[in-house]
Amino acid sequence: MAQNTSTQPALSWNIVGRGAIGLLAASRLQLAGYKPGLWLHQPAIVDIQFQQQPLQFLSATPPLQAVLIPVKSYAVFDAVKTLQPFLTEDAQLVLSHNGMGTIPEVLPLLLPTQGLWFLTTTHGALKQQDAILHTGNGHSVLAPLNAAASRHTTAVAQAMDIALGPLAVAADIEPFLWQKLAINAVINPLTALHNCKNGALAQPQYQQQIKAILHEVCQVATAAGYPLQPALVQQNVMQVIERTAENFSSMQQDVVHQRRTETNAISGFIVAQAARFNIAVPHNSQLQQQLLQLQQRYCR
Repeated sequence: MAQNTSTQPALSWNIVGRGAIGLLAASRLQLAGYKPGLWLHQPAIVDIQFQQQPLQFLSATPPLQAVLIPVKSYAVFDAVKTLQPFLTEDAQLVLSHNGMGTIPEVLPLLLPTQGLWFLTTTHGALKQQDAILHTGNGHSVLAPLNAAASRHTTAVAQAMDIALGPLAVAADIEPFLWQKLAINAVINPLTALHNCKNGALAQPQYQQQIKAILHEVCQVATAAGYPLQPALVQQNVMQVIERTAENFSSMQQDVVHQRRTETNAISGFIVAQAARFNIAVPHNSQLQQQLLQLQQRYCR
């Protein structure tokens, strides 16, 4: 999708939190002429260095017309609940996170006139002190999740193309979420458990485990109505591992910094969906249990 920054932005954008992907999106929007605000727990002025340029972001001020919500999957519901009183009647909300399972929780929170979107991205970003590093160029897919979103496609897509493009707009986000879930199901748990960079997973000792994990994911995705071919998915996963070889996954970073992980939205979601279809997924189940046990040791 071609970027068009010559016209006045039709929506006023805010980003929830100060995570790496959110600040990457905010930086790119600001450099393109938008004035994004940050929705934070406490009002603050946030100074960031991005691509050798100093940028400053102010706290978001209600009413909120358009909001990008790039928070962890487990924080999405509470984030939207907190935003509710401050949204305009036709506000547009864009979810963006790893894993699956939040959409059915969030949709009932919104008015019929408020739009909900999902954006899945392959961009990589890392926050280091007061700097945002764009660690991996990627692309994004955006899809409306209700009728109120579809009425604002041009304005939302234009902004998200600038923030995390190049962007494709799809009618149904589910196939893309399953494809990304397959990638996350391998890279996030294994790098977290072995405390390694993504590239380490290209080593021979991991290949059988990767194949087994993906075979289970493909079985569950197919049962859910979104067929995935194991050989093609494995090829895609290995390409991502190679392309992001020097990156640390978000889950590896969560474990290193003793933060809650998105295990339940990745391995846990696969296990829960498998139970619906009576499919055995021992490898993903084992990863879920190992990660939850690891998390319990430092999140007491």
